[in-house]
Amino acid sequence: MSGPSDSPEPPQLERRSLLAVWRERRNRAAEGRFPLHRLLVVARPGEGAAAEEVAGHHRGLFENALEDHSGERVSGLLLLCPSYICHVLESCSSTIHLVIQDLASLQNQGPNALLQEIKVLVVAHNIPTRLFPDWYVAIATSPVPSPQGSTQSDSTAEVVAECLTLLLKLAAYIQSLEDDSEDADESVHTLEPELLIPAETINYLHNAEECTSPEDFLRIYLSPSQPVLDSETVWPVPSHFSV
Repeated sequence: MSGPSDSPEPPQLERRSLLAVWRERRNRAAEGRFPLHRLLVVARPGEGAAAEEVAGHHRGLFENALEDHSGERVSGLLLLCPSYICHVLESCSSTIHLVIQDLASLQNQGPNALLQEIKVLVVAHNIPTRLFPDWYVAIATSPVPSPQGSTQSDSTAEVVAECLTLLLKLAAYIQSLEDDSEDADESVHTLEPELLIPAETINYLHNAEECTSPEDFLRIYLSPSQPVLDSETVWPVPSHFSV
């Protein structure tokens, strides 16, 4: 007969105090490391906007962000297709916020803006690691084939998840290029069509009410949260009498 000492001990769960989490964040900030965030944006190129112009605009924006904020470098992919632009960015919160502000500024420039119909699809906070080792620009010169089936029957969340799945495949493909070649920039320009997001999917997201514009995203994000306390409904006592 086995005794109590023979029974397996339950696994010990690591419990971290709030103080330990605060100290870890303070140490990361002191070492110059910031929490990473990921931004996914889709848009349409403005009339007459060249791919090099769009890429140069963002490259200059990232350089200014590093000079002004001394934050994390930017990684990700700017995918330039004939009918749409998909941009995934990984960096610190100050750079992500600066990029969204810039997109909102472009949105307010009217029909002559560099980008049109800008939609913020996803902002993922405190991501554990980067998907992309660097920031790349890929140009697709041919139309992207549509997959079997229609996105009209899918929800917006499912369509966004489809975009994220394709981006994960793109990130894995680019990482393999980095491992096999010293210079992957040229190879990224020749992405396989099955790795690209179909234009039909982007059209669906542009019409989805759940996807916000940069201006609306900033308005919601910067709006203070002011819950009404129970005491505020009691004191001061509202006066219903007129003198």
